[in-house]
Amino acid sequence: MTEHLASTGAAVYAIELDTLLLGRLQRLAKKFPNLTVIHGDVLEADLAAIAGGRRIRLYGNLPYYITSPILHHFFTFADLIDEIHIVIQEEVALRLTARPETKQYGYLTVATRLYTQPEFVLRIPRSAFSPPPEVGSALVTLRLPGESANLALRDEEAYLDFVKLCFSKKRKTLINNLRSLASPDAVREALAAQSLRLDARAEQLSVSQFAALHDSLTGAR
Repeated sequence: MTEHLASTGAAVYAIELDTLLLGRLQRLAKKFPNLTVIHGDVLEADLAAIAGGRRIRLYGNLPYYITSPILHHFFTFADLIDEIHIVIQEEVALRLTARPETKQYGYLTVATRLYTQPEFVLRIPRSAFSPPPEVGSALVTLRLPGESANLALRDEEAYLDFVKLCFSKKRKTLINNLRSLASPDAVREALAAQSLRLDARAEQLSVSQFAALHDSLTGAR
């Protein structure tokens, strides 16, 4: 993948933690002067410094066990990213691209849609990898910006904390999950104001409905 990107002539920055793969990238950099190899952890990478004022696209085969932390790290640089193209575990890909009122829809879905427009591009067979993984994989494209561009949230972190609280016990209603934030009567009133069922659960709300409910209960926007 790195070689394909470098062959376009665009400036490519390859961030790699594994020393074995690092050596391969460094040999590839001798062939492509537009390729810069960075030995480090992507979770600690300052993408703004690497971008140097330019718009960027991100490509990667993400370690499946830390996909969510990596995505949240990427989202902190959302203002300078145009697109993200990633190979991830198929189960997580379905969660990123899920719709409300489906089994896969959850906190990670809402966070992803807040910053991006996710697309499930294709499934990748296990035989495409060496060695083959134990789980299915998929290519997902995330185009920026997401719904945050239309919501004008004052505190995105507070909004996401609120969404996480709403999903804290997925089988429970919002009235139950939000007891630590507001009284049941206050939640009922806020739900009614948004024309939502009083027994609504988190998986039934869209990104914008979470924002409206958050506003009603905290007065923050």
